[in-house]
Amino acid sequence: MDEKVYKTMGSSGAASLAVGICVLAGGIAAGILLIVSGARLLKNRSKIVF
Repeated sequence: MDEKVYKTMGSSGAASLAVGICVLAGGIAAGILLIVSGARLLKNRSKIVF
């Protein structure tokens, strides 16, 4: 019984680590895209006429 719990905890820990890495990578990618698009907006704001 203890061995089954140990294996379950190991696999769930590995899954949590994998999901955490994916979320981190996605967050970094989204942040970079937001910075780039914000910089483009600021650069081209003088060209906008209302």
